Amino acid sequence: MNKCSFPWCLFYILLSFVARAQEPDPSSERPNIIFILTDDQRFDALGYAGNPYAHTPEMDRLAQTGTYFETAMVTTPICAASRASLFTGLYERSHNFNFQTGNIRAEYMEESYPTLLKKNGYYTGFFGKYGVKYDELEKQFDVYESYDRNNQYPDRRGYFYKTIQGDTVHLTRYTGQQGLDFIESTPSDQPFCLSLSFCAPHAHDGAPEQYFWQSSTDQLLQNTTIPGPELGEEAYFQAQPQFVRDGFNRLRWTWRYDTEEKYQHSLKGYYRMISGIDMEIAKLRAKLEEKGLDKNTVIIVMGDNGYFLGERQLAGKWLMYDNSIRVPLIIYDPRVQQHSDVKDMVLNVDVPSTILDLAGLELPNSWHGKSLVPFIAGKNRHFDRDTVLIEHIWEFDHIAPSEGVRTADWKYFRYVNDKRVEELYHLKEDPKETHNLINNPEYQRTASVLRDKTDELIARYSNKYRDAPSQLSVDLINMPKNEAEVLETQLEFSWQLSEFTKKQSAYQIVVSSSEELSATNTGDLWNSGQVRSAASTQVNYAGNPLEEGKTYYWKVRIWDEDNRLVDYSKALKFTAKGSED
Repeated sequence: MNKCSFPWCLFYILLSFVARAQEPDPSSERPNIIFILTDDQRFDALGYAGNPYAHTPEMDRLAQTGTYFETAMVTTPICAASRASLFTGLYERSHNFNFQTGNIRAEYMEESYPTLLKKNGYYTGFFGKYGVKYDELEKQFDVYESYDRNNQYPDRRGYFYKTIQGDTVHLTRYTGQQGLDFIESTPSDQPFCLSLSFCAPHAHDGAPEQYFWQSSTDQLLQNTTIPGPELGEEAYFQAQPQFVRDGFNRLRWTWRYDTEEKYQHSLKGYYRMISGIDMEIAKLRAKLEEKGLDKNTVIIVMGDNGYFLGERQLAGKWLMYDNSIRVPLIIYDPRVQQHSDVKDMVLNVDVPSTILDLAGLELPNSWHGKSLVPFIAGKNRHFDRDTVLIEHIWEFDHIAPSEGVRTADWKYFRYVNDKRVEELYHLKEDPKETHNLINNPEYQRTASVLRDKTDELIARYSNKYRDAPSQLSVDLINMPKNEAEVLETQLEFSWQLSEFTKKQSAYQIVVSSSEELSATNTGDLWNSGQVRSAASTQVNYAGNPLEEGKTYYWKVRIWDEDNRLVDYSKALKFTAKGSED
C-alpha cells in the first residue's frame, strides 16, 4: 500500500471536508407539506388507536414512523368553525365564523397559513371541502378546486357526481386524484404545500342511507357484527339537558343508529369511507416516491372534529364530550428518524403554527396556537399548557351552544344560554365522562377554579369585534290606553353599538329577576330571542309583568352586519318605576 506524506494527506482530508460542506444539507431545505383533513373522523377511528374495525394501514404506518398525538382536540367541534381555525390559527371566539355568518373577515385570511406560504415562495394547492365562506382563494392557492357533497341529490349521487376521464367516481377518489395530479405538476424550483380536504366520512344527511362508500371497500366488515355503542343505554340519554334531548344530536341519532340495521350500516359505512381515504393516502405516498419527493415531504393527517357513534343515544358532534372534540392527528416528517407518541393536549389551532414553523416562517402574533415542531424533532416532550378552552358558540335553535375547559385530569363545561346547566368530570378516574360531579360538595373548589379559568380564557381569546353594546338605558313612558286615555306604564330599552360594529342586524334582550340569574343569561322575566331588527333605541319591553319598585336586571347582545354574534353587555339594574342605577 502506498503511503502519502503527511502534508498531502492533510490536503486531501481538508478538500474532502470542503466538498462535503458545499453539498446541500437536506435538513436545511424547506420541506414540501401535505395537509390531509378528513371530515368527522374521530380520535379512535384509526387502527393505530386500537380500533379493530378501522382498516387504516397507511395512516397507521404514518403514525408508527412519525409523531402521533393521542390527545389532539379541536377548539370547536363543528366543521365550519374548526376549518376557519385551521386556516387562521384563531379560536372561534375570535374569527367568529359559522354557518350563518357572512364571509370570514378578510384580514384573518390575509394571515392564513396558505396565504403566508404562497407569499413566501411555496407553490400551494387546495382540493376538496373548503368549508369557509371566502371569495379570494386565488390569494391562498396557485391551483384549487372547492367542492363538497352535492346536497341537491338525496341519494348516493351526493357522493358520486364528479368524474375522472368520463367515469363517475366517489368524491374520495376524485380528491385523491387531484392530489396526484398536483404532485405530478409541481414546479421543480419551489417547495409545495398541498391541502387535501376529504368530504368523507361525513354522512350524506339528506339521504336515508346516510353513508356511501367506494366499491373497493365493500369487502371490509362484511362478516362482522359491530357491538353496540358504549353508554348506549337510555339512562345516559336521559341525563342530558332537555334542550340537548330535543336537539339535532338526537334527531340525527334517529337517522343513523336507532335500529340495529341502521347502526350496522352506518358504522360499517363510516369505517369503509375512512378506509377509502387511507387508500388514497397510499397512492399519494407512492407518487411522492416515484417523483423522488418522499424524503422531503412532511405529511399531516387530521380530523376536523370528533363524532358520536351512538354514545348517549346521540349523533353528530357539537357537544363538549371527548367523543366530539378529540380527533386523530399524525405528523410524519421523513427527515426525522424517530417515532413518538405524544400525550400532551394539542389543538387544531396548533396545526397552522406547525406548518409555518416547518416552512421556516415566523408566526403571526395574533395566532392562538403553538408549533408542534419541537415534539416532531424530539426536542420537547411536554407543552407549557395545562388548560385549554373548548367551545361551540354558534347560536342555533337546535344545537345548544356550550363552552368550558379541559385539563389532563378534568373537564368542565356549561351551556351558554343557561349557565346554571354545568357539568364536571374527573377524566383521570372517569374517562367516559359518566359521573357529573358539579353538585358534589367535595368538588366545589375544583368547579370554581375551572369556572374562573373558563372566563379567563374566554377573555384572552376574544377580540375587539366581540365588544358588547354599552350605554344601556331604561326609559319610562306613559301612553294613552284606548279612548278612555288611561295611562299605562311602558319600559323602553336602548343601547349603543361598539365602535367596531358597523351595523346591527338583530338583537336579543334578557330581563332577569336577580343578578345571579342575569349572570347565567337566564331571562326568567323576558327573553326576546333573536329579533331581526336594526333598532337599538326605544325597544319596548314585552315580558312578564313587573312589580313596581322591585329591582331587575337587563342586558343585550347583537348580531352585526354579517350576522356575527357579539358578547352580552354588562347587566343594568333598574326598578319597575323606570329609574336607573
